[in-house]
Amino acid sequence: MLSFYNLNLSIAGTDEAGRGCLAGPVTAAAIILPKTFENTLINDSKVLNLATRNSLKKCLEEEAVCYAVAHVFMEEIDKINILNASILAMHRALEKLSKTPKHIIVDGNRFKPFRDIPYDCIIKGDGKYISIAAASILAKTHRDAYMEKIHKEHPEYNWKNNKGYPTKEHRNAIEKYGTTKYHRKSFKLLPDQLTIDF
Repeated sequence: MLSFYNLNLSIAGTDEAGRGCLAGPVTAAAIILPKTFENTLINDSKVLNLATRNSLKKCLEEEAVCYAVAHVFMEEIDKINILNASILAMHRALEKLSKTPKHIIVDGNRFKPFRDIPYDCIIKGDGKYISIAAASILAKTHRDAYMEKIHKEHPEYNWKNNKGYPTKEHRNAIEKYGTTKYHRKSFKLLPDQLTIDF
């Protein structure tokens, strides 16, 4: 079982999903869990299968003290870059929480101060602390749902399966069909960056 960071504080864990994608938003979640919360299945969302993630999403949304999810969309990613967009998404999720945490723990090694709340960046934190892992599950499941929704507009890119990540299939579709409004124009969409019609 993953650890709680400090049972004496109201901790918000936050994490993002979709940072390395070629299409779609970067999505972040923030969550405060009850101090009595226990679930041995919770782990970094990347190591969980779809059924487990969806089951845990329901559990977390029902049992959290509070949680919030926020997207930063493609146009903003292209303006401010993906690192800043990822941090902005986490800030927006934290802003939406119905309770103010006493401390924030963040997956990764980069963050910017949020209000005057102390925070810690924890490399691979989604595999170490339960509230960061919980945030990773919410961020991924909510982002995946968004990608499945826009897949219906553009099934040729197969976003319901690749979720916008740079798979060979996705890159081949970009080369064949060009880009959509959902693609991140500032990203290297093709390996040799062939000419693409924007």
